[in-house]
Amino acid sequence: MTHRRAVALMILVTLLWSIAGVVTRQLDAARSFEVTFWRSLFNAGALLTALLAMRGGALWQDVRRGGLALWFSALCWAVMYTNFMVAIMLTTVATVLVTMAIAPLVTALFSRFFLHHRLPARTWAAIAVAGIGIAWMFGRQAMTGGATGGASMTGALVALGVPLAAAANWTLLQHLHQRHAADPSIEEPKMLPAVLLGAMLSAAVTLPLALPFSATSHDLSWLALLGVVQLAIPCLIVVRLTQVLPAPEISLLGLLEVIFGVLLVWVGAGEIPSSEALSGGALVLAALVGNEWWALRQAQA
Repeated sequence: MTHRRAVALMILVTLLWSIAGVVTRQLDAARSFEVTFWRSLFNAGALLTALLAMRGGALWQDVRRGGLALWFSALCWAVMYTNFMVAIMLTTVATVLVTMAIAPLVTALFSRFFLHHRLPARTWAAIAVAGIGIAWMFGRQAMTGGATGGASMTGALVALGVPLAAAANWTLLQHLHQRHAADPSIEEPKMLPAVLLGAMLSAAVTLPLALPFSATSHDLSWLALLGVVQLAIPCLIVVRLTQVLPAPEISLLGLLEVIFGVLLVWVGAGEIPSSEALSGGALVLAALVGNEWWALRQAQA
């Protein structure tokens, strides 16, 4: 897969991820942990069907051979699945997405500390600009009272678990791929089952907290859409992309979810972002475009 095609697929992934906010705002009765449970359950069902079609009986062999790396990745996926939906039910979509957008900063630090990566100057510059945009959005929102209330602050803190888990996951996957590339005699574990195991863990953990169920059939149809289209499909794609794109670049491109998510919930649910969110988001988008444009120029040269 070429770098350009991998970038295009990663942009598609962020677009699919970004529909969560606007879809969640269409729900009638389902709330908090019940939303998380049904979304994870539908996600697990879709992933199980897809992985059995792709791997057949070898899927269970992949699980047995995956070892600690597979289960650590599964735990990261479970945290991402669970914390995101719980947070988005506690506070605004913009607050959750802004909090999640620190992922490139954390990923860069993890890659530098654990993998000893030497990041190109353009990536550091893009991360710095994106960080300024994120800090502007969150700081101004806090000072103007845009994120008031205990529930909103709790939502932001819960959302913080998503970028931490994502950074750990991308760094682990990158390490496994690079270790195999450096020494082909070391078998690279199949990590796609981790996406499925993470969904199962998320559903299992949130089931007791989701009872008694209150979701309507209308809610279940939207939650099925979230489980399959917003989670299963893009997560399968992104695991493949870790073999082509560096972990910080994946995390940086993932910032597009901030832009797409805020716009979709604005247009589709009337949740209007603040001027600070718009100006900060513009900085984030400028960082993404600048980084990818410079990478393309270097590749052509």
